[in-house]
Amino acid sequence: MDRCSEMLKIGIIGAGTVGSALAIKLAKSGYTITVVSSRTYASAEKLAKAIKGCKAAETNQTVADTADIIFITTPDAAIPQIAAGLKWHKGQSVVHCSGTDSTDSLLPARQMGAITGVFHPLQTMANVKQAIDNLPGSTFAIEAEEPLLSTLKEMAAALNCRWIELKAEDKVVYHAAAVIASNYLVTLVKLADDLWETFGIPREQATQALLPLLKGTINNIENAGIPQALTGPIARGDVKTVKKHLAALQKEAPDALSTYCELGLQTIPIAQAKGKIDEEKAAELRTLLKAGFKRKNIENQFNKMIKS
Repeated sequence: MDRCSEMLKIGIIGAGTVGSALAIKLAKSGYTITVVSSRTYASAEKLAKAIKGCKAAETNQTVADTADIIFITTPDAAIPQIAAGLKWHKGQSVVHCSGTDSTDSLLPARQMGAITGVFHPLQTMANVKQAIDNLPGSTFAIEAEEPLLSTLKEMAAALNCRWIELKAEDKVVYHAAAVIASNYLVTLVKLADDLWETFGIPREQATQALLPLLKGTINNIENAGIPQALTGPIARGDVKTVKKHLAALQKEAPDALSTYCELGLQTIPIAQAKGKIDEEKAAELRTLLKAGFKRKNIENQFNKMIKS
């Protein structure tokens, strides 16, 4: 980090999980966090006490008046209101941390002469401690113009993180990808836990049993990559096992059947890319899984197929 960056005064508006984790990590990386405000003064005061030299402000305007770079780390819906409700000045930078919104939500600040940007951490943040622990090695999605762009890249590097540069029109698809990879993984584990409950294993025990499997899969993705990390019946073209799965799910957990089939259909091209199944086997699997996906309309046909 250069001397110029050390002298920058940083302010935080929003002392929730993202704002608190970012402020604490930036302070530990040598940046000066000067002032913080939040929806409640108690939240701002709690964060300020965790950072040497930082003060809690009673109003957001105090942060805007004091800092060189202001991070708005509130819920997404509040960002445009805050940007429009404060007086900004030329030479300062205003940055939000939303995954879906572009700098357009900071237009009022830009119209007053401020430089605007986005600095979104691609990381799950369940609470402040976990967010701080998880952040190193993560990627920040950055949208900004120079000189703020370079400043945010330097911040990402100082936090021991990577960065990617996005355009405004990229943001929503980028965030949807993050939701699929992170949020829906939680949903998939919940669905797997539900299946374990059908044979009498409590949810907590199921999760603990499945965690090493999840970690092993992530390790395979990290070290072998996709498609080589793929294992399981579709990866090896095991139609017989897939039929057994479909029959069991239809009987014990019919609500999970369409999800299983849709994910299976998405998995077939990965198996083909791995080189373990040919087009004939892929076509057989597609037919089987499509029938399961549309089971309500072709239930009789589906029952015949899984019994054959």
